Amino acid sequence: MAKASEFREMAADALSAKVVEMEAQLFNDRLQAGLGKLENTASLRHLRRDIARAQTALREKKGQAA
Repeated sequence: MAKASEFREMAADALSAKVVEMEAQLFNDRLQAGLGKLENTASLRHLRRDIARAQTALREKKGQAA
């Protein structure tokens, strides 16, 4: 689980790529959970929250640039 400060330190383009990567991981984990093969179901919650933190940091960066 990443901290918000880690996301704020990243560049906007790297942060966008990280969000896409985490969303793909969330999709894969949801599939695994649906099949009953995901061992750590708490990872879904952590991923969702990390995505939200990253998106918030990205919105903050875009707001400062405008």
